[in-house]
Amino acid sequence: MNDIIQLKITLQGTKPLIWRRIQVDKSITFSQFHYIILATMGWDGGHLYVFNINGYRIGVPHKDDEGWGGKLVDASKKSLGVVISDTKGKFEYTYDFGDSWEHSIKVEKFLQKEGNVKYPICIDGELNCPPENCGGIWGFYNLLETIKNKKHPEHKEMLEWMGGQYDPEYFDKELVNKRLLK
Repeated sequence: MNDIIQLKITLQGTKPLIWRRIQVDKSITFSQFHYIILATMGWDGGHLYVFNINGYRIGVPHKDDEGWGGKLVDASKKSLGVVISDTKGKFEYTYDFGDSWEHSIKVEKFLQKEGNVKYPICIDGELNCPPENCGGIWGFYNLLETIKNKKHPEHKEMLEWMGGQYDPEYFDKELVNKRLLK
């Protein structure tokens, strides 16, 4: 039985593209999947999100949903396997409506569960994810320019805000998988 879904998550608007390839159990909920995406990207969470897939808007329902594109399906009550049935599938995920991190998610294949593998697992990826709360794609590229330019008036302040360093080329699959185990 094909209980595992392999997905490629791509952060839109980045060049070169920032992406992760993961394998997840199809029985997880979209709420759980949200936290998996956060772990693969290195974000802490704390912001709203929505998945747009096969005519569904899936997220955290709120009484004011109607004004934001219609009613949301509760992410904690809908599993991936119920909605995802085709390897031609592609859907969208938006995290943090202020910064608007738009992701494209492609369903690549269905696999059989391997007994010695702990799911979810990240099997590949490229580049470091932008720091959370940096102002979206525009803010991210502005931040990169600021930290590259040692003469920029905000260079030191931005480096301190990011913990002293940031390497946009860095990607550590093992670190991602350690976060996924939590």
